[in-house]
Amino acid sequence: MSRTIVLLACLGLPGLVAVLAPAGAAVPGPAAGAALERARGIEGQRQADLGDGTFLNPILAGDHPDPSVLRDGDDYYLTLSSFDAYPGLPLWHSRDLVNWQPVGHAITTSVGSIWAPDLVRHEGRYYIYFPGRTDAGRSNYVVWADDIRGPWSEPVDLHLPDHIDPGHAVGEDGERYLFLSGGDYVQLADDGLATAGEVKHVYDGWRYPEEWVVESYSQEGPKITRHDGWYYMITAVGGTAGPPTGHMVIVARSRSIHGPWENDPNNPVVRTESVDEQWWSRGHATLVEDAAGQWWMMYHGYERGFWTLGRQALLEPVEWTDDGWFVARGGDLGHPLPKPAGDAIGRHGMALSDDFDADRLGHQWAFYSPGADEMARISFEEGALVLQGKGETPRDASPLTAIAGDQAYQVEVEMEIEPGAVGGALLFYSDRLYAGLGSNGKDFIMHRYGEERPARLAPGPGGRLWLRLTHDRHVLTIHHSRDGRNWEKYGVQMEVSGYHHNTVGRFLSLRPGIYAAGDGRVRFHAYRYRALD
Repeated sequence: MSRTIVLLACLGLPGLVAVLAPAGAAVPGPAAGAALERARGIEGQRQADLGDGTFLNPILAGDHPDPSVLRDGDDYYLTLSSFDAYPGLPLWHSRDLVNWQPVGHAITTSVGSIWAPDLVRHEGRYYIYFPGRTDAGRSNYVVWADDIRGPWSEPVDLHLPDHIDPGHAVGEDGERYLFLSGGDYVQLADDGLATAGEVKHVYDGWRYPEEWVVESYSQEGPKITRHDGWYYMITAVGGTAGPPTGHMVIVARSRSIHGPWENDPNNPVVRTESVDEQWWSRGHATLVEDAAGQWWMMYHGYERGFWTLGRQALLEPVEWTDDGWFVARGGDLGHPLPKPAGDAIGRHGMALSDDFDADRLGHQWAFYSPGADEMARISFEEGALVLQGKGETPRDASPLTAIAGDQAYQVEVEMEIEPGAVGGALLFYSDRLYAGLGSNGKDFIMHRYGEERPARLAPGPGGRLWLRLTHDRHVLTIHHSRDGRNWEKYGVQMEVSGYHHNTVGRFLSLRPGIYAAGDGRVRFHAYRYRALD
């Protein structure tokens, strides 16, 4: 029978309850609308580690979709889809699968929107395989490095325009292969930097009951794991977004990398079954073994009611069964679970605040849909980020954004707006949906629904302006100041719960950001982020 443990005053969270289930038992999540007690880390941001040997999902809060995890000795490394954000392919490091710290990025040269990558190590070298998509078309690419921290190579085009979501594998013949969406695969050259044959079909997938409510079939994200003489293919079907019950994880196995592939009779191994669960659209999994021999799945899901946060990284224990399959043991992930083996490497995550006192862009920042020379817009002068204007509005200005994983937070920034420039602070989803406030030093420019609406503003001294954005569970309130001490509330508040993929597509998230448009420059000082209760 299940047992309930009451954790008293854990990390200052009195009354936190963890429900731990025996193997095979389903663990119910909290009732819809119920608040979960969570641990807080840097800047009050959500963290998974509860400090008592348990963790509470998400592992990486905020938009961390399609996670690919590599175990490398005592270390784990992770990368994920970065879509239209550059620098792209962010890299994270952990020693316990729960506490993660940023390492850097694997790509700065834009190849378009980057989708589900696969991070592997082969014969001492690291590789990331990934698809890139532009308006002109798409292909699959690879970057490589001899040190996970870089430098990374320029992207190499594998000339595979008809597939997404590559997954690397080494066959029983010692050859390298790349598995692709739709159940196809192709042999790679020995160096992994080119294909060595034709694409072949090897797996037809698994079909769910017709009455299930899903987005689409969308067989994608194949990841290959070898265990006890079997190859296991972990695949996503059901569509990534859309209805909360759509996305799922299915498994097939084969003695040979070339098939035939046998479906798990208990498919799917992971699926959101009800909109009342804490995590929606769960899928796109990678298997990884910890130092104690326990196996885990890392995958993504939307938090109930918060599509705006994007697909967040989730961790679930699995157990191998006597018949050679595995089953998920985390229930709906709505309660704390025992942590994996391993030691934390330090404080989880990173600060989103920035004093701009370094001579490089911080790990937290990325341009949206940048041009080839985007980094040339940036300079650092006396504790300020100086950003050359681009375009006319946030729509074509390639804003700088950061991934936020909290349901409520506040950001502040000080700006000096040069003549000819427009600067501002935003909640930015894409060039089609954003909200916030900008200024040209004389007039406010309100951004709402991805549109601009000018309004009068008495200019501050020297074009200096402070902005504060408070995003409280989809309600945006804006304050402005001329001195950073006395604040005035802007007259329009906005509701942004619809700023997500199911409204305008793109599989992105709503992120805090800053922008500079026009012909002049904007100097940004003292960007501050803090999570709210």
